[in-house]
Amino acid sequence: MNPKSSLRIGLAAARNAPTVEDRLQVVERFLDGASAQDVAIVCFPETYIPGLRGMDFSVPPHDQRRQQKALEQVCAAAQRNRVAVVMGMEWESALGVHNVAAVISRTGKIEGYQAKNQIPVEEEPFYVPDGQRRLFEVDGVPFGIAICHEGWRYPESVRWSAVRGARLVFHPHVTGSDQTGVAIERWGDPDSPYYEKAMIARSVENTIYFASVNCAMRCQESATSLIGPDGECLAHVPYGEEQLLVHDIDLSRATGFCARRYNPAFYPPM
Repeated sequence: MNPKSSLRIGLAAARNAPTVEDRLQVVERFLDGASAQDVAIVCFPETYIPGLRGMDFSVPPHDQRRQQKALEQVCAAAQRNRVAVVMGMEWESALGVHNVAAVISRTGKIEGYQAKNQIPVEEEPFYVPDGQRRLFEVDGVPFGIAICHEGWRYPESVRWSAVRGARLVFHPHVTGSDQTGVAIERWGDPDSPYYEKAMIARSVENTIYFASVNCAMRCQESATSLIGPDGECLAHVPYGEEQLLVHDIDLSRATGFCARRYNPAFYPPM
């Protein structure tokens, strides 16, 4: 495959480590592995640092100074490995604490972040939206980000990026439990929760790649997966396994055809 028509991405299906320091060690290990495989960009799960609040694992109190130091360490690892990063984090602004995906370039530069704006009711005590959507690039390839609930329930969050030229949308999330639930055995099983079906919809309704990244948990409700522009599952990480999924995406297939045909004039206000 012509390197100019492809992008090698990594999806980090990481376990919920007990401390921020442990999580940063996991980040370092994944980025070292990505560098060895010439990966352009690695996406980590939702709020991987310090962990997603409201789940069945402990998360330390919010500490913006700690978050700043952690982000600096991730930037240094990105620069050292020459690998771009989408890092799920908590981040504080004048509005409050956001659930964000920070984007870091291959050179370790912070390119910005996408906040989770469609926040589920159970997370409203912890996070606030910032009301903005952003498009990013890696190696000249535009991409968007939709965080967890947004990508599952609000397809507009993915289409926003697709109609603006995104070839893929990263979807960091935490879906499942380390304590209770049903262990899924087959990807896309009709009897499983709807999440993997939603991945298919997000890709095929826009004709782009959808890269969904979950934590590795004992009772996962969806797998870390890469979905192609025709809705096919190109690769996924086995449920419960910590692994870096590496895949080359063929950019010629990510035409955005369906997204470009979206015509808002067909949906006038009542």
